[in-house]
Amino acid sequence: MTVSPGQEEAIRFVNGAASMMDDTVSGNLPDATLRRLPYPYRAMLAICSDLDETPDRHVYFESMRFLNTREPTAMGEGVGLEVGNSMYFDMPPDQFAYWNTDDAGRDMIRALIRSGHIDCLHSFGDLATTRRHAEIALEELARHDCRMKVWIDHGTAPSNFGGDIMQGSGDVPGSAVYHADLTCGFGVEYVWRGRVTSVIGQEVPRRLGGHWNPDHPVASVRTVAKEFAKGLLAAAGHEKYAMHGSNQVMQRVALRSGQKVWEFLRANPHWGGVSSCETAEGLGDVLTDKMLKRLMGRQGVCILYTHLGKVRDRREPFSLKTREALRRLSRLADDGRILVTTTRRLLDYWRMIREIAVSTTRSPGKEGIDIMVTAPTPHLDGLTLYHQNARDVRLVVNGRVVDNVQRHGPDHTGVPSLSVPWTRLEFPVHRVCSARNRVN
Repeated sequence: MTVSPGQEEAIRFVNGAASMMDDTVSGNLPDATLRRLPYPYRAMLAICSDLDETPDRHVYFESMRFLNTREPTAMGEGVGLEVGNSMYFDMPPDQFAYWNTDDAGRDMIRALIRSGHIDCLHSFGDLATTRRHAEIALEELARHDCRMKVWIDHGTAPSNFGGDIMQGSGDVPGSAVYHADLTCGFGVEYVWRGRVTSVIGQEVPRRLGGHWNPDHPVASVRTVAKEFAKGLLAAAGHEKYAMHGSNQVMQRVALRSGQKVWEFLRANPHWGGVSSCETAEGLGDVLTDKMLKRLMGRQGVCILYTHLGKVRDRREPFSLKTREALRRLSRLADDGRILVTTTRRLLDYWRMIREIAVSTTRSPGKEGIDIMVTAPTPHLDGLTLYHQNARDVRLVVNGRVVDNVQRHGPDHTGVPSLSVPWTRLEFPVHRVCSARNRVN
């Protein structure tokens, strides 16, 4: 099969994707191939925020309303993106956390977990030092039918899973705070253990461009040099930098306790390095027009490392520059250029892309062609397949015909496609506000 340069960038074959039937049955069938990104997008982005230093539930919820709705907020009309957030439990009283907030705050947290807008456990908190702390938190979530699949290490919290960067012992059997068996049994499948890259765009070949800033030449060169060193260390076999070397957004790993999870890589592509401008105030200096254009040009994926609860003004959590950057991102999302979603949904998508198998078949005596997909996960949103006869084929997943298939004409590769629609999460703004008003 001849593949054009445009297709080489946009299409990745899945294992066994060109499986052919016997010529007497199928004839010469055109192959179905996988589009790396959901149609029609040219990049994917998750704003993955740790809630460190969030002052209270009002700041937390107003920020989420601005990000996820088009409703009037203290910062103007919301940008209508799909952005998740994180939560922890045992923290000092000056920080917003599940046990620190009031009943209205806990109602809000649970509503956002159920809707998918709180999708990350940011450890169990600084003050969670025993296995019992983890048990109580997980029991509380289960009692309210709240589930989360993503774990993010926090600072130097004892319950962390990372042993090299985050220095936790949550996955060390016999430690006082060992909980990996409980947390993975609860449903956590994706884990972040402190690895952040400056590279713009993952799941594409590693490139170090896009960071030069003529106003800050020393700092921007230092950032590129650090990433270059990470690549050298990865090539030398240092496990700590393996994900940097491959530039993959996720990889299969085993915790020290033996549980198998998907570890993921976050990115902060600021010219000043991974610890620069990772706040609500600094987000506008990260989501620049230059950065977003490069992400789209590389057709990359980004799980953005930030802390949206670190605000300068509680009355307006996002500065004017940050609001302008988010509006720019919103326009790109509305135009079908960048798919903005939550961390869990992005990871579910890329896990599906890695694990499915595709074949093209024609059954004896049947009109048309079937694209057969074997998928170990029920999360098919965004699945897009190229096929020259996209308007005439059926999509069959795990033996069942998919009815809600969308069919598209040729994109920039010149090839038609069909896809499973990407359905948007419903933000529970009215349920949260009514619950809050009942308490107030």
